[in-house]
Amino acid sequence: MKDNKKTNIVKMKTSFESKNLVHTKKLRLSLIITIIIFIALLIRIGFLQFVQGSSLKESAYNQQAINQIISPKRGNIYDSTGKALAIGAQVDTITINPSKIVKNSEQDTKDYKEKVAKGLSEIFELDYNETLQKVSSEAKVETIIKKVEQDKVSKLKDWMKENKISVGINIDADTNRYYPYGTVASSLLGFCGSDNQGLSGIESKWNSVLTGTPGKIVSSKGGDQKEIPNAGESYISAENGSDLTLTIDLNIQTIVEKYLKQVVDDNNCNRGGNAIVMNPKNGDILAMASYPDYDLNSPYTPNATLAKTYDSLSSEEKSEALYKMWSNKSVADTYEPGSVFKVITSAIALEENITSTDVAGDFICKGYEEFADASQTQPIRINCWSKTPHGELSLRGALAKSCNPSFMQLGKRIGIQTLYRYYEAFGLFKSTNSGLYGEQSSIFTQLNKVGPVELATMSFGQRLNVTPLQMITAISCIANDGKLLQPRIVKEIKNTDTGSVTEVPVTEVRQVISKSNAQKIRSMMESVVTDGSGRHGAVSGYSIGGKTGTSEPPYNKPEEGYVASYVAISPVEDTQLVLLLTLYDPPKTNFQGGSLAGPVVNQMLTEILPYLGIPSSNTETDNSTDNLIIVPDVRNKTVTEAEKVLKNAGFTVKTYVNGDPNSLLVADQTPKPGAYLAKNSIIVLYGQGSEVSTSVTVPDLKGLSASAAASALRDKNLNISIEGSGNVISQDYIKDEQVQEDTIVKVTLKQNLVYTQ
Repeated sequence: MKDNKKTNIVKMKTSFESKNLVHTKKLRLSLIITIIIFIALLIRIGFLQFVQGSSLKESAYNQQAINQIISPKRGNIYDSTGKALAIGAQVDTITINPSKIVKNSEQDTKDYKEKVAKGLSEIFELDYNETLQKVSSEAKVETIIKKVEQDKVSKLKDWMKENKISVGINIDADTNRYYPYGTVASSLLGFCGSDNQGLSGIESKWNSVLTGTPGKIVSSKGGDQKEIPNAGESYISAENGSDLTLTIDLNIQTIVEKYLKQVVDDNNCNRGGNAIVMNPKNGDILAMASYPDYDLNSPYTPNATLAKTYDSLSSEEKSEALYKMWSNKSVADTYEPGSVFKVITSAIALEENITSTDVAGDFICKGYEEFADASQTQPIRINCWSKTPHGELSLRGALAKSCNPSFMQLGKRIGIQTLYRYYEAFGLFKSTNSGLYGEQSSIFTQLNKVGPVELATMSFGQRLNVTPLQMITAISCIANDGKLLQPRIVKEIKNTDTGSVTEVPVTEVRQVISKSNAQKIRSMMESVVTDGSGRHGAVSGYSIGGKTGTSEPPYNKPEEGYVASYVAISPVEDTQLVLLLTLYDPPKTNFQGGSLAGPVVNQMLTEILPYLGIPSSNTETDNSTDNLIIVPDVRNKTVTEAEKVLKNAGFTVKTYVNGDPNSLLVADQTPKPGAYLAKNSIIVLYGQGSEVSTSVTVPDLKGLSASAAASALRDKNLNISIEGSGNVISQDYIKDEQVQEDTIVKVTLKQNLVYTQ
């Protein structure tokens, strides 16, 4: 039996493999692959998290957020008395959220978008296809139109209400820049573009202060690009721009512009002119005017001067011409100051003890000076402006007569090294840092290239170029007892959100000359007005110091013509005001600073000094006032009774009455009661319910006698107020100005003077 069992055992010679088990090698390979994939995923996650995290986060935010921009209000600009020079008018910007302009079905949404596009394009007079493209876009927000006036906004609101549209169309408050005084201070203020960003002038230079920071409203949307209900809304308020208060006084600015325009137009000064008024005690610029000017509310419209040639210019030339029209001549252009610069040379000579004010025979004028030049076979002769030699002169006499040879001699005594050291001290080698747009600096010959001829011409203000602001700043240094101040155009900055006010401080640069020498220079400038070439700038009752300037055109640019200028200070003893008038390319028949610019300075100062409250020393009573009649008060009398009272007093009467003059009462009269007028002056009466006012044009009275001026005004139904005697040198309403009938026109008369440089 045992043997049989053994025979049933079979030995297998092949290897055994089970299909229910994984082979060790395959298991190892699978494990490796799994680890590699896991590591790759970790690397990818790390890359997304740390490398692309910020951009992906921003992309997700952009896909999920709806941003609505809130425009900040641009700050206003005021003059020193609080009058608004630039303000923001309320307008609106219309935007849409295309993703919110949807309906339940694709076709309904398409029809809805077409309807919205049609409505918007019709209300705002836009191209329908362009509007439809915006309404159908994938953008979060599309701007339909900016700077919309309120009447069209009202139409939009009515249309939305009528069509039951409450979402997707946004009306955002915005502002449009407006300049209440049009052309006044145009080159100084500058203007803004359609996006309310400053493009020139103060608007550009101080843009970051005026602009503010936009705010926004942020809400969320889901994957279907629809706003998520109750998801919350984030509101970031806009930071409004700050208000600026300038040092400019609108009244002084208006006076200066009135007479600047008059002299440029009357004398055909081909390249216009500019004027600056400065307070030397703090550097405040009280007025800064350039003419021709332009309308700030329509800056791309050529002014009358440019319009004559504008259409004939190429596109590039038109752009250049507009930029030139906008430029501020007081800081953007340089010029040769001519004899005004002799004040600086005199100050240097006194400070260096080269001479004193009244040394008799200190200088000898034989009508010219000669200088050797290596490039010339003959000496170079530089003539005096006067054909008659001045002979022996002191420094005071040389300045009063504006003698070129005397100052050439003085310049040689001082020496170029010393001159340049003081030019730098007076701030003439770099811009004044005034905070004005487009300010340039001076042009002087390099020190190592200055020869005898250059030294001679610089001593009397030729062959060097400065800006008018640099020139008046240097003169103001002398007017301020030798202390140089930085010009100031912005006085205060007001945060409109908090109400806090930051004052821009007065900046003293350095003491340039001593107080005693500054006083001596001012005394010599007074002699220029009382005894010299500046007598046309004299103002009755005020101490005026001045210096005239007449510079020739550069030898290589004869087309630029002469420059006539006049600088004035007042009062001489304690100077409160410095005025610089510069006229470019005047007529060859009248191009000298004394004869052309002097009378205009007189006109400006005659109005500015009393306005500033500077007391007059003139206590004399004009004899003509003995014949003046005080205007009685006839208001609340019947028109008939009032006429009788006024005619008996010696006046001419004109009435505007709707009704019976025997029973109708006088509601108003002009001129007002208490005014002093000459016999036969016109009084206008307005009956109750009558508000008729006739506008008339002021005639040109310049050069007329008192009687002729009175007659010319009477013909226009205008009244006259006379100051002084002789012929008319100024009138407070310029020729062709529109005024109300019966207006009193004040004229200033002065005896005829002999014109000199």
